[in-house]
Amino acid sequence: MPVLANLSFAPTQPTGWLNYSLNLFKELKNLDVDVLSPLKISGIKCYYSPPDITTDFGIKGHLKRLLWTQFKLPNIYHKMNSTLLFSPIPEAPLFSSCSYIVTVHDLIPLRFPQWFSVTQQLYCSYYIRAVIRQSKHVICNSIATAEDLSKFLGVSQDKITAIPLAYDVKNFFCLDLPTQNYFLYLGRHNPHKNTERLIAAFAALPNCKDYELWLVGPSDRRYTPVLTAQVQKLGITNQVKFLDYMPYSELPKIINQAIALVFPSLWEGFGLPVLEAMACGTPVITSNLSSLPEVAGDAAILINPYNTGEITEGMQVIATNSALRSRLSSQGIIHSQQFSWEKTGQATVEVLSRYI
Repeated sequence: MPVLANLSFAPTQPTGWLNYSLNLFKELKNLDVDVLSPLKISGIKCYYSPPDITTDFGIKGHLKRLLWTQFKLPNIYHKMNSTLLFSPIPEAPLFSSCSYIVTVHDLIPLRFPQWFSVTQQLYCSYYIRAVIRQSKHVICNSIATAEDLSKFLGVSQDKITAIPLAYDVKNFFCLDLPTQNYFLYLGRHNPHKNTERLIAAFAALPNCKDYELWLVGPSDRRYTPVLTAQVQKLGITNQVKFLDYMPYSELPKIINQAIALVFPSLWEGFGLPVLEAMACGTPVITSNLSSLPEVAGDAAILINPYNTGEITEGMQVIATNSALRSRLSSQGIIHSQQFSWEKTGQATVEVLSRYI
């Protein structure tokens, strides 16, 4: 009997959740998996879900998807004679006869409630809590996320399996290109990403005018204006570039030519940009909190993200010490090879197989 995988949230532009799902599903070769998706996915047997319930449609799409999940998905599950529903995000029908396993990527709205709406907090506190309570098992992407599941939602560690993510080896590797004079940040502009302290740390570099800071990630009308105002106030508008969303195919070159990836996030469920940068041989400066030490190991400079001076010091030493850059580049490439989608897929198959 097949596993039914629910990819109904899938947006047209790649996101972390979608990349995780697509790479993972290609590794589930040992299972009979049917995928519900609004997208056509090469090499995967798909059945189409409604196109207007994806994350492309914002809150409206989210609400429609929750209703579809609750009232339509159980019928599809039974019609297809499925024995297990797998959702790569924590959404599933409540109070139904469907057996399911979900993946939880983080609980950041509960860890930083001051930066999230009451609606998001309630969604995590009640809906996700109920989904997890009724699930057969929970997969998460790091030990840090597993600990948060216990801390915030009271989930027993016996019900959780932490399975690390991986990176696309065909896209992220060392291109042996000359280093240019910019530090790189990849990600959104949400407050927990700590971009305000990153900008302040960059401005505090003794020779700031000799470098640039490239912020690659989608702009947000709630947060980006705060950052642009900060840049103007610090007088570094010529040094800081806001590059907005960048096509996936263009990321490897930008990562490869950076002095370093600077990723001082206050909390991450996994922190995929850190792994992708290491795979490219680009030195990494990242936080000593949450999952980031799990991902970076001893192949990066770990800093206290709440200490702007530490971020500045990390950037200064990596920009001026060529021997350190070379060592971190080599260590990063070696360390990144410990992660693969094949390993992630095998570990996921082991979990799913126990409940089919």
